[in-house]
Amino acid sequence: MSGASPRRVVTGHDAAGRSVFLSDGAPPVARTAPDGAAFHEIWCTDAMPAPITATEGEPTARSLTVPPEPGGTKIRVNVFPPGLVSPTHRTRSIDYGIVLDGEVVLVLDGAETVLRAGDVVVQRGTVHRWENRGAVPARMVFVLVDGVFTDSLADVLGPDVLGSLFHDPMRPREES
Repeated sequence: MSGASPRRVVTGHDAAGRSVFLSDGAPPVARTAPDGAAFHEIWCTDAMPAPITATEGEPTARSLTVPPEPGGTKIRVNVFPPGLVSPTHRTRSIDYGIVLDGEVVLVLDGAETVLRAGDVVVQRGTVHRWENRGAVPARMVFVLVDGVFTDSLADVLGPDVLGSLFHDPMRPREES
């Protein structure tokens, strides 16, 4: 499948408390990173538990960051074009990645695995990168949940781990 924008349907409540559709169509925020990866921002929250209001402003109309806000969540669809090699990065989040189309290679410090349509990966704050070594775009859904490193893991990772976290895919890694 191409990099076409996914359909986003958002529900809410009318003044009488009845369930209604607030929007139905392409997500209003889509960006392409310098490496060619497309980010279709579907929804995000800034708190846990997430407040549920009758209607909602557009939560994705803000600067693009990889991890969610502190205490928040994020869902996006990424399209990785053939030949893409993402920057090697780490986020302080639990990320559920679901391959919809194509195939990607998840590369860790000393290992890699191929993920195909239907595969699900649980990314737990590890250093990694994504590669599309195939001839067709790969599409993945990512659900990101803010996380925190335990003291024992932070001790193993070292004092610089928080300063090395990846935030802005719109700028090359050395500028983030």
